[in-house]
Amino acid sequence: MSNPKAVIFGCHTTQLLVEEKSFFQRTNPLGFILFARNCETPEQIQQLIHDLRQTVGRSNAPILIDQEGGRVARLMSPHWRIAPPAGTFGIMAEEDPEKASWCARANAWLIGRELKNLGISVNCAPVVDVLHQMTHPIIGDRAFSHHPDVVATLALQSIKGFQEADVIPVIKHIPGHGQAAADSHEKLPIVSASLEDLGASDFEAFRQVCQHFKRQTDTMPWAMTAHVVYSAIDPAAPATQSPLVIDSVIRGHIGFTGFLISDCLTMKALDGNLGTRAKKSLGAGCDAVLHCSGVLEEMIEVAAQTAPLKDEAMNRLNRSFLISQPKTFDSEEETLMRLDQNLRLEGLSPSTERM
Repeated sequence: MSNPKAVIFGCHTTQLLVEEKSFFQRTNPLGFILFARNCETPEQIQQLIHDLRQTVGRSNAPILIDQEGGRVARLMSPHWRIAPPAGTFGIMAEEDPEKASWCARANAWLIGRELKNLGISVNCAPVVDVLHQMTHPIIGDRAFSHHPDVVATLALQSIKGFQEADVIPVIKHIPGHGQAAADSHEKLPIVSASLEDLGASDFEAFRQVCQHFKRQTDTMPWAMTAHVVYSAIDPAAPATQSPLVIDSVIRGHIGFTGFLISDCLTMKALDGNLGTRAKKSLGAGCDAVLHCSGVLEEMIEVAAQTAPLKDEAMNRLNRSFLISQPKTFDSEEETLMRLDQNLRLEGLSPSTERM
């Protein structure tokens, strides 16, 4: 059997359309990503996930979502907890790093438990970008801190929390969106910082995370690329489409050995038609590309330019399923109660419990 196509697609609504079912059966994409438009109730999501996986005949086909907490959450009240943004834990870390680490891990575990119960296997979190004065508000409190060491510490705890819930985390936006003053959804950000500056800040947070997993032989999370040009490395192409950035920085300096996906192909930071965008991203070294809109005509265009996963990428994907983390938490209710108590003691907004 051939490897699935190196693409992750969205779908249009809360139920799988007949034409989508036929398309997914023909093209065999690697997996699928859910957005708010696809999510109404737990039962509806479970059925949609079942139907999506059935189209490709793989019960373990990755199902992704962006459930960071704060502003970026596809699962909303009243069915799901409203989790705090990452920046909350960065604020806490300024006074009590140990407490912040526990809270970040607990928060991720609670999110992961909700996702696992639905059948969602991959969460596009945590954000490992480092905040700077020029950081665009699109990142903002989605990032943990201005300090690379704090970002790395809290990101690691979040990763472990997701993995304890048997959910694969995706670190983003590698090698760093923090010094981008533009929103890559709307235009191409160009970062002119020196290689030395980038290495000491933005790249450093990702490097610390990746080096931990290499040292501990734990399961490396996935990573999502930044649609950002780093002039000091490759002034001609954003990281997603730059063999130089992917080889020398992401795989090289940072040491990321896991499964690498692009950020969404429809974002305006990329140019050319969608098929060309997919081909360039895969040619540069992404293991798979992400297309989120659920527009069938666009998906057909992307699929036409997308080859099956390379064997090396397939091996990285299979390794990502082998999650092994020691158990830290027992009771969701007790963990949530302690998390909210810690947030209140620090004068921070607690999680909102299910209504």
